[in-house]
Amino acid sequence: MTFQQNGLRALISQSPLLNPVLEHWTQIALPHAWLVAGAIAQTVWNHAFGLPPDHGIDDIDIVYFDENLGEDAEAAHAARIERLFAGLPVRVDVKNQARVHVWYEEKFGYPIMPYRSVEQAITTFPTTATAVGVRPGNGAFALCAPFGLSDLLAPVVRANKRQITRELYEKKTARWRGHWPDLTVIPWDQQAGSGKSAGRAQPSARPVS
Repeated sequence: MTFQQNGLRALISQSPLLNPVLEHWTQIALPHAWLVAGAIAQTVWNHAFGLPPDHGIDDIDIVYFDENLGEDAEAAHAARIERLFAGLPVRVDVKNQARVHVWYEEKFGYPIMPYRSVEQAITTFPTTATAVGVRPGNGAFALCAPFGLSDLLAPVVRANKRQITRELYEKKTARWRGHWPDLTVIPWDQQAGSGKSAGRAQPSARPVS
């Protein structure tokens, strides 16, 4: 395990929001599931800026991959997970990455191709710092971080232009700066790539013992 991976694992294990989720991971019982994105990054930011560990965290994202694309099946999983973590002070959001393309255009205004896996979906998450997933398993701490951990731990916010638009990036980072004003946010125009063609990260997941 690298120094960065050790540090991230330690922060998550100390989180009153994330650690309970990982401790009950076997009860989540979703196929190819990962704990991902914002709540992980925000836990790191809170530590970096000396803020309470739950500061600014509105929800916890769990994603999974199931070729059953029915909305009812996803809703049933979400309701079950919500009951499982009813004691947490934030919402646990559950999304099947196999069906994201079904609703994406209606929500964001442009279509995407279907994902082939959760790991591929993580490569399209809107920033390099939030393109990260963790899960326990077989005595190890599995990590999926296609852009590495440097931006996450810096902490620096940088657009992953593979899928997000400038408008969505700037709206998201403005909201984050309201909670974490000391974040280093790289402006859209100062970053390489353009639109949905950018981003060449390869899906990868590795166990960390």
